[in-house]
Amino acid sequence: MSTIQAQSLEELCINTIRFLSADAVQNANSGHPGMPMGAAAMAYTLWTKYLKFNPKDPTWFDRDRFILSAGHGSMLLYSLLYLTGYDLPLDELKRFRKWGSKTPGHPERGHTVGVEVATGPLGQGFGNAVGMAIAEAWLAANFNRPGHTIIDHYTYGICGDGDLMEGVSQEAASLAGHLQLGKLIFLYDSNHISLAGATSLCFTEDVAKRFEAYGWHTRHVHEGNDTEEVAKALDEARAEHRRPSLILVHTHIGYGSPHKQDTFEAHGNPLGEEELLAAKKALGWGSMDKFYLPEDAVNFFRKIGEKGAKTQAEWGKKFDAYKREFPNEAARLEQMIAGKLPENWGADLPKWKPEDKPIATRAAGGQALNALAKHIPNIIGGSADLNPSTNTALKDMGDFQPPEAGGPAAQGAVGGVWGYAGRNLAFGVREHAMGAAVNGMAAHGGVLPFSATFLVFSDYMKPSIRLGALSQLKVFYVFTHDSIGVGEDGPTHEPVEQIAGLRAIPGLNVMRPADATETAECWAAAVQYNGPTLFALTRQNVPHLDRSKATNINVSKGAYILAEAEGGAPDVILIGTGSEVSLCMKAYEKLQGYGIKARVVSMPSWYFFERQDEAYRESILPRSIKRRVAVEAGATYGWERWAGCEGIVIGIDHYGASAPGAEIMKNFGFTAEHVTAAALRLMDRNAEADKEYGGETSGFAPTAAHEGHS
Repeated sequence: MSTIQAQSLEELCINTIRFLSADAVQNANSGHPGMPMGAAAMAYTLWTKYLKFNPKDPTWFDRDRFILSAGHGSMLLYSLLYLTGYDLPLDELKRFRKWGSKTPGHPERGHTVGVEVATGPLGQGFGNAVGMAIAEAWLAANFNRPGHTIIDHYTYGICGDGDLMEGVSQEAASLAGHLQLGKLIFLYDSNHISLAGATSLCFTEDVAKRFEAYGWHTRHVHEGNDTEEVAKALDEARAEHRRPSLILVHTHIGYGSPHKQDTFEAHGNPLGEEELLAAKKALGWGSMDKFYLPEDAVNFFRKIGEKGAKTQAEWGKKFDAYKREFPNEAARLEQMIAGKLPENWGADLPKWKPEDKPIATRAAGGQALNALAKHIPNIIGGSADLNPSTNTALKDMGDFQPPEAGGPAAQGAVGGVWGYAGRNLAFGVREHAMGAAVNGMAAHGGVLPFSATFLVFSDYMKPSIRLGALSQLKVFYVFTHDSIGVGEDGPTHEPVEQIAGLRAIPGLNVMRPADATETAECWAAAVQYNGPTLFALTRQNVPHLDRSKATNINVSKGAYILAEAEGGAPDVILIGTGSEVSLCMKAYEKLQGYGIKARVVSMPSWYFFERQDEAYRESILPRSIKRRVAVEAGATYGWERWAGCEGIVIGIDHYGASAPGAEIMKNFGFTAEHVTAAALRLMDRNAEADKEYGGETSGFAPTAAHEGHS
């Protein structure tokens, strides 16, 4: 094939990406055509000359990962997936943004084949990519052996101006530079246009210098349609082993559109029928019909896809040789990739007795996490510079650091130092990046990642947590300092509304354990659950609870009877989570003195309880027992579901205060006396309730507003 012919086919292929994307957007009358049209040439170069993938086996583990962080340009990705032979029929592209289609407005992991992570909120995909590169580096350090390189893939991404304006990407870029993630390469679609206008209105910094300061390798490609320059830049980036790379590709948004190229009008709206036809004429397109696909271009892309099967077959032979020489390591890696737990995974989970000294659930959680990590070798993670406070350091398991900063030699470390083989990630004070990175690690596969910080800072991580739940990623979000019991740090650090908001996230398992034993059981349930779990753990010490009157304890069902009424059906049910369960237990004893039969229900997970069958839920919270008191040191919102319209909720719907935690809890009504008084009032024994607790009893009734304690 002559050079002219090759260039002609290349141009045909690039324009096929452009107009397949633009046609789909126009057909939907919704979407972002400009980005796919402008970025088509660099995407073509990456996907046809560098990206390692197999459309017939999209989950092949040693594939390169590709993240379209600029998720609004989703049709660029859908076009590439279809053209290269993924199981994404053309009819699905014709149904872009339509009900039930496999081509939603922004990419969704698990919904569309070949989509690695859910992107759309700008910067999230960038942070996910950093997590993916971390996972690849960790697996390579732990499993590759001399002469047997079985984990060896890149993480590529395309980002835009909006991605790099968002704070999450800046945190993630800083972390990636420190970690020297040389196999992380981003193409930056620098078109100088955002949704509302030119970036000159708000974004005029020197991005290359910023990334160089982070420790990144940078390279400019001044003409985005110059595929040779894009290829040279990618070659340079792949040769740079100690620095992640940002290739600043200067493109034209809406390329080929006579009137909308280089304008924000090509960003967030279809070109319009007339402008789309004009663009096709301007670029010499072979047909004015929608979804016209030149046979030569389709055949070329399909051959690229087919090449991936051969690449995977070659890798398979390498892995077979690895298995013969390192059977134990291979078996362990296969188990990790499959997401299976070792047989003895819970062998050393800690246990406590009621008479043991009270401890905080954050401390118990740290012990449980370390016990699990001892037997589950792919648990890896860290905190936002808070290990001493969150108790999440994995002891004697090394720090994940660049190899030359690997630290002291340690047993089990590859090559005598930990380097990338370490299991403790120092995220620094970067909650945004941490949330996105652990999601990326989970999406990569082969690792079980966790993050940790204070519960009040879950607000910083909320977008990442939401996307983790949307994607059903198996990740553990550990949050400590879970209530006003934080104490002296005051209202800025005392969460109130966070738990209610987090429980509202569909698909997120929020667990607030009552004591040390329940904390370990919650961890055990979480590692067996194939989705995201969020832990809310105390700073303050809590007593170990007496389980001698419990029935059918099973935290994986979300709620269970911790103490059953004696002498018949209960008169009242006391429901608690976290540190407040101990108040329910004390109130249980007090109510016995009044001749009132109470049942105590510990409810560590609303999410798990909601998913039990009706018979189980009825056995714990019978409809016939309407006298219920729910207690939680957080916002009362949502508790009416479990307390019922005739029950009482003791909570807090205002900010906390700065004082010792025990004093705050007492002053805001989190006492056994208040719980006892609430139960007495439900029994119409108001005089006795006044003796127990003379203040206002929080609650709601059919004719009254639901109010927290004030």
